[in-house]
Amino acid sequence: MTTDEKLARLRAHRNNVHRYRRLLSTRLSDLEREFLGRRLSEEQIAIDALSATTLPFSLNLGGQTSGSASKVA
Repeated sequence: MTTDEKLARLRAHRNNVHRYRRLLSTRLSDLEREFLGRRLSEEQIAIDALSATTLPFSLNLGGQTSGSASKVA
């Protein structure tokens, strides 16, 4: 799978998450709410898995780093 295809899948999963969150803010039965909650969880798991292979890096935005980086005084 190419990077473009992976990014397209990430967008599709992200759009599904937005759709499910929007639906959860409406009037739903308990069964519908439970179903959407499961789908939301599944979409997030798919995003996490695909992100790990598509974007195999992380950004440190001001937090502490781990590893052998030296501290600046």
